[in-house]
Amino acid sequence: MSIEQDSVIRPTANFPPSVWGDRFLKYNQLKQEALVEVHEQIVEDLKAEVRKEILVCLNVPAEHTNLLKLVDAIQRLGITYYFEEEINEAMQQIYDVYGNNWNGGCTSLWFRLMRQQGFFVSCDVFNNYMNKEGAFKESLTYDVQALLDLYEAAYMRVEGEVILDDALVYTRTRLANLSKGHLHGINVDSTKIQEALKQPIVKRLPRLEALRYIPCYQQEANHNVYLLKLAKLGFNILQSLHKKELNQLSKWWNDYDASNNFPYARNRLVECYFWALGVYFEPKYSRSRIFFTKIIAIATILDDTFDAYGTYEELEIFTEAIQRWSITCLEMLPKYMKPLYQMIMDVMIEMEEFMAKEGKSYHVKYVKESMIEYITSYMVEAKWRNEGYIPTLEEHISVSFISCGFKHHVTTSFVGMGDIITDESFKWVSSYPTLVKASCAVCRFQDDIVTHKEEQERKHVASGIECFLKQFDGTEEHAHDVFSKRVEDAWKEMIRESLTCKDVPMPLIKQVINFARVIDVLYKDKDTFTHVGDEFINYIKSLLINSMSI
Repeated sequence: MSIEQDSVIRPTANFPPSVWGDRFLKYNQLKQEALVEVHEQIVEDLKAEVRKEILVCLNVPAEHTNLLKLVDAIQRLGITYYFEEEINEAMQQIYDVYGNNWNGGCTSLWFRLMRQQGFFVSCDVFNNYMNKEGAFKESLTYDVQALLDLYEAAYMRVEGEVILDDALVYTRTRLANLSKGHLHGINVDSTKIQEALKQPIVKRLPRLEALRYIPCYQQEANHNVYLLKLAKLGFNILQSLHKKELNQLSKWWNDYDASNNFPYARNRLVECYFWALGVYFEPKYSRSRIFFTKIIAIATILDDTFDAYGTYEELEIFTEAIQRWSITCLEMLPKYMKPLYQMIMDVMIEMEEFMAKEGKSYHVKYVKESMIEYITSYMVEAKWRNEGYIPTLEEHISVSFISCGFKHHVTTSFVGMGDIITDESFKWVSSYPTLVKASCAVCRFQDDIVTHKEEQERKHVASGIECFLKQFDGTEEHAHDVFSKRVEDAWKEMIRESLTCKDVPMPLIKQVINFARVIDVLYKDKDTFTHVGDEFINYIKSLLINSMSI
């Protein structure tokens, strides 16, 4: 069956073109390899020095507060992957020694780091911050660093931790006043405060935090010289690998002539790679990152095919072809859909061939199953749009949490990660656990807040905002407030799951949380994935073009 496109009226969107052109098709492999070779031995020597310092701090109880500061610096400088075992051992030992009864300094830092590491330490420790009247002590009011530390710790809260909810309101208000200069006589770094208020540490992407924190750390009078140099060299070595990966992906994208085959869709390969880097940037996940970027790039085309180009009849045919999952279905598709279907089939075959070398080709079946579920959810939305149906909010959520793609993307991101991934890992994602659902909630609600106006300018499925307004007869501003509250509640759920979900390796938990962090970057105030602005362009340039000065 074929469909003529020329006479078809389509709900097309005029997406801005790619801002990158062929920039990443160029890659000087010899130059990059030489750079890495020159620095590798220096890096090994620096790692040895830092390990010594971790060991010294660990073995001397009086140095445990300094150990926390060292671990915090390592994590924020973006080089945790060099010291995973040492950090795990150090944090376990601190938990074994102190439990909930930490008696060193920097209580807020201890609390945040322990929870980040998966230890469900009690928030009762913050009772010491309160006076007899139940208010925060006056001494805290004028201590900017203590306010910042408490503010960051409060974001590690879970539902029901009232003292941390209160701490967040208190510190946020106090810091906002300080950043505006409303409190005279207090010396503050307003930039540091504003950055924290814009995005707390728990919501920051590790690679972007490294970019931001390295120059800040360098300005600290007592910074560790070994750590600083290691962070800079490590950043550049890793950037070299990332450039190579993006070059390979650009060639793949070019081979499919994606910009000409899918002129109606967003050409966002580079931005998709940024997304993958946000999920995992470590060198050992190189192959997974390449697979995952391909899937996100395909998902972007799928999204625009279903939302902004395909007719209802065409989408029905495509969905049936995906559900049947056979290359023989190619002939039943409209001409413009054939390259997209071919891309999907080819990537799955590539995954299976790679995983067969590890005896795990069967893992790809989970990716196929999740993609069928993902595309089927798109078809439900297409049906709603075609019928002009506005579902209830809960009905919308039941479908849009899947159509946002996160469940499928998490499944795909596991392929090729090595021994840490087992059959149980895929079964866990397939069961739609609370952690994944909460990450989907961050994506869906935040996306709806910033994109619904533009999407409703063309024929588009009702967004969550529209569903809310019809069902509850409220104002758009109220809907935004409700959705923003749901985003914050979802973050609390993710934190709780990271502390209680003991059957899943912590790296996988952090990976799911990183999906939500990507959304906090790309959809914070507007859809910067579609409308790539200066800030996002600067991120790409800093991460993938400009080396860091040593």
